[in-house]
Amino acid sequence: MSTAYDAIVIGSGQSGPFLAIRLAEAGMKTVLVEREHLGGTCVNDGCIPTKALVASARTAWLARRAADYGVVVGGPVSVDMKAVKARKDAIVAQSIEGLGKWIARTKNLELVWGHARFTAPQAIEVNGRMLHAPKIFINVGGRAVLPGWKGIGDVPVLTNTSMMAVDTLPEHLLVVGGSYIGLEFAQMYRRFGSQVTVLEYGDRLIGREDPEVSAEVQQILEREGVRFRFSVKDAEVAPGPGGRGVRVVIDPHAAAEAIEGRDLLAAVGRRPNTDDLGLDKAGIATDARGYITVDDSLQTSVAGVWALGDVNGRGAFTHTSYNDFQIVAGNLLDGERRRVSERLSAYALFIDPPLGRVGMSEAEVRARGKPALVGVMPMTRVGRARERGETQGFMKVLVDAGTERILGASLLGIEGDEVVHLLLDAMAGDLSYRVIRRAMHIHPTVSELIPTLLENLTPLA
Repeated sequence: MSTAYDAIVIGSGQSGPFLAIRLAEAGMKTVLVEREHLGGTCVNDGCIPTKALVASARTAWLARRAADYGVVVGGPVSVDMKAVKARKDAIVAQSIEGLGKWIARTKNLELVWGHARFTAPQAIEVNGRMLHAPKIFINVGGRAVLPGWKGIGDVPVLTNTSMMAVDTLPEHLLVVGGSYIGLEFAQMYRRFGSQVTVLEYGDRLIGREDPEVSAEVQQILEREGVRFRFSVKDAEVAPGPGGRGVRVVIDPHAAAEAIEGRDLLAAVGRRPNTDDLGLDKAGIATDARGYITVDDSLQTSVAGVWALGDVNGRGAFTHTSYNDFQIVAGNLLDGERRRVSERLSAYALFIDPPLGRVGMSEAEVRARGKPALVGVMPMTRVGRARERGETQGFMKVLVDAGTERILGASLLGIEGDEVVHLLLDAMAGDLSYRVIRRAMHIHPTVSELIPTLLENLTPLA
């Protein structure tokens, strides 16, 4: 026996619940299917819990710097990891509870727990129950992958998910992966008090960024005591001495170097949760990496089936997933014509100070082969940064010399993750950079220096 719905939403990440509620409020009989926990990666083991941990780590770091500000702290600063975890868990629980209550009070919306698998293009099975609908939306997210090193299965390996259960401080944390997730945990645990070593496959950190961004991020973290090993392309893993901890032998077939640590955190990438959805039963196409292929409106190869969030390979962030919801809801319910290709690339690296990014990197601008302008300003020129005693980093903006449109920006510095939205909004509004250059901003802020930065553009050589 099969139950008929107007819409089925699979997964309760950042797209799923919002879309399910919108559909239900529009009068559609809707079912939201969730396998494990409400809120997806962001709420449970991504944005919200990690930023709660970052806040605790920053507080410890500031407390140790209290004397720099003329503040006297009685005795050495220590961190209670059980209390840190409890604070994080409470914030997560509050988010999950709020989402659950919202879903429960929404008319026309049913929540079903279980693993959904397709049995046909418009039908799924959940715990032996058959559900079908003319519209199905997939929002099942992704999961961490492990490095393909010999012996990796012989030792406990932490990921961003299992790190959420840690309530002790490792003496030495080995982080595999020098990109966004790995660097956040590296700084965080260094500030908590661990020794931290980052093992990176490439020859620099966050390889998608411009080299000077990578270099400055490395220097920021090295000043705090984080250590790095680059070009770690091959390694063998084994339990540490006496079976405790982990031992990583780098380049075991040449000039081998052994590093021992208490815990190993893998942050080398993610894969979509598409391998056990029965997509073949529905004829839903995926690419070579397992991501569901979608068109510009996020519809899959099967009419009436959409894929949103990390699973479609069109973005790997909470905000891109939420924007996927906005695109699909706008097209289906609001009479709009929204397209994912209209979306600006925007994200942040939440180390301290943060990196705010929008649009193209310098390498991408150069690849266009068109005249461009560039402006760079060190954070030492920003009054807010000097007042706070946090002058690391720089701001960089790239502009099309012909159209005067902003092409991209990298803001690495205090409040860079907030200030970048000033430029993002100008880009979304298709404004000339002169609009910002002529604007009066409030003093003393970081944003007030953006007009000055744009007054000093020079040709990109």
